[in-house]
Amino acid sequence: MMHYYVVLSVSGAFCLLLFLSSPLLVISQNKSEMQHSYLYTRCSERFNSSLRFENNLYHLLIQRLYGQGSIYGFFNDTVGENQDKVYGLFLCRGDVQPNFCESCIDLATAKIVEDCAGDKEAIIYYDACLVRFSNRSFFSIMELSPSFGMYNRANATDIDKFETNLLETFANLITKISNVSNYMYATTEVSVSNSTKLYGLAQCTPDLSVADCQSCLRSSIAKILSLATGRKGARVFLPSCSIRYEIYPFYGKPRDESTNTTIIKSPGVESEAPLPSSGVRSMEFPSIQLDILQTATKQFCDENKVGEGGFGPVYKGKLADGKEIAVKRLSRTSGQGLLEFKNEVMLIARLQHRNLVRLLGCCLEQNEKLLVYEYMPNKSLDVFLFDSSIGVQLDWQKRLSIINGIARGILYLHEDSRLRIIHRDLKASNVLLDHEMNPKISDFGMARIFCGNQNEANTDRVVGTYGYMAPEYAMEGLFSVKSDVFSFGVLLLEIISGKRNNGFHLSERGESLLTFAWKLWSKGQGMELIDPLLVQSCVPTQVLKCIRIGLLCLQEDPADRPTMSSVIVMLANETITLPLPAEPAFSVGRVVAEPTQSTSSDRICSVNEVTISNMSPR
Repeated sequence: MMHYYVVLSVSGAFCLLLFLSSPLLVISQNKSEMQHSYLYTRCSERFNSSLRFENNLYHLLIQRLYGQGSIYGFFNDTVGENQDKVYGLFLCRGDVQPNFCESCIDLATAKIVEDCAGDKEAIIYYDACLVRFSNRSFFSIMELSPSFGMYNRANATDIDKFETNLLETFANLITKISNVSNYMYATTEVSVSNSTKLYGLAQCTPDLSVADCQSCLRSSIAKILSLATGRKGARVFLPSCSIRYEIYPFYGKPRDESTNTTIIKSPGVESEAPLPSSGVRSMEFPSIQLDILQTATKQFCDENKVGEGGFGPVYKGKLADGKEIAVKRLSRTSGQGLLEFKNEVMLIARLQHRNLVRLLGCCLEQNEKLLVYEYMPNKSLDVFLFDSSIGVQLDWQKRLSIINGIARGILYLHEDSRLRIIHRDLKASNVLLDHEMNPKISDFGMARIFCGNQNEANTDRVVGTYGYMAPEYAMEGLFSVKSDVFSFGVLLLEIISGKRNNGFHLSERGESLLTFAWKLWSKGQGMELIDPLLVQSCVPTQVLKCIRIGLLCLQEDPADRPTMSSVIVMLANETITLPLPAEPAFSVGRVVAEPTQSTSSDRICSVNEVTISNMSPR
């Protein structure tokens, strides 16, 4: 275990910020062994950004920077004009391979938008990449602030000799960086003793001149020498460059050596070698013209409106080739929309699973913000569950298939996708049904990405739907994969009973659906929970097993809830012995906000901007 102190500087003087005790990333070419290390985000002053600026920022991060493909390793570009113009770039470390670069940019773009919403400039650092944007031009300009540094708390044994070797390491990096064929990236090794070497790495943004790059690195070296005298390892990040040394090898081969790929310095710089087709992203995330969507939805007429939620209305449309689509339209009066819009695009556009709704494209024209999805002809699960006139269409086998499909979709988000994603708003109205009644999870506007081995996070902005929220999330702002497991447990009991948890009560008892289900199950009367529409088609052993799984998902302590992979195993195995659940956690059932217009597809709205006044330490 290596222990590192972290220090920050905005105006030049470093100050101690916090203590980390986690191993730093060593780049491996085996993707399964690699983890992204988040380091630092710096946001500028907040301001009331114009919608046009926000639109331009979205286009820059998603369609320009990310769309250019991580194969380049570096790219910068602009979007917009005058005061709404946005400048941005990404840079991956010179030894990071394309697939790892791509996933790093995935994380960084999503996190910078969430952490720095409404800011006019920001920069985010991961061990393998950085992403930066601003409303001012910073291309080809050497910038030394803000700075960020880390150092190993362990001291070298022979400090004088170590410092001499360290200066040699820095000198080698300065010399090597002057070779323009290195694309402003250099590494070196210097022997300290027969058993010890110093490993150094330096990198500048490739839009700098060699002279500016070297000057930036000298400033970084000066900061390291003042920050970490005699330390066995340290690194400093400036907006224009970074430098690092360790007593162990922490980098791999430069990406152009290991993949025969030429790093593109910036737009307009000619590549010296062809890019391998296997590394190029197949296509940019598609932008669909507004006039096409207006025609498809008949100018967003009311007769084509199929639902409405906190984000805004959803319309059915038909393209010229006959393909049916669903168009989610951000309401111009929506209080939640822009951040959720960008979040949803960043996440779902990069996810592919048969139990996730497929995002086909988006549109940002004339102050419209539109998301285009595959059309689900059977609308959402709540339409069938809570309407007895059509609920009969969901017999037991269909409901069991829906339960399994939802579980597989959540498992993909938690464990099998490239990113670990917490949905945070799982509910019946966010499960859509295709023409064969297969479930597809939708609405990723409130989802969060977890990095590396991160297991939980804390927020003071609780989002989601009351009645589905885990108690630790609703009351303390703590969320994790187990928060989604809790929501799945609620949903499972709703599918079995045909009753909503939110608003469920027996007047003489004041019980929630969860406590009602627990009491029936604990008395051996679990079959009394079942939807009367299922009496003829159900298999009692399967129903009782699903009730038990649902109760296990609702345990008060998140550690006692199963993972979704365990849920999948329990659902599939007819002979497995299940643990005994304890009484479930209470469910937050009050509704604090209602949609202005309630529809069958979204009767319970998602809650946004709920402030937590009593927070746990972060």
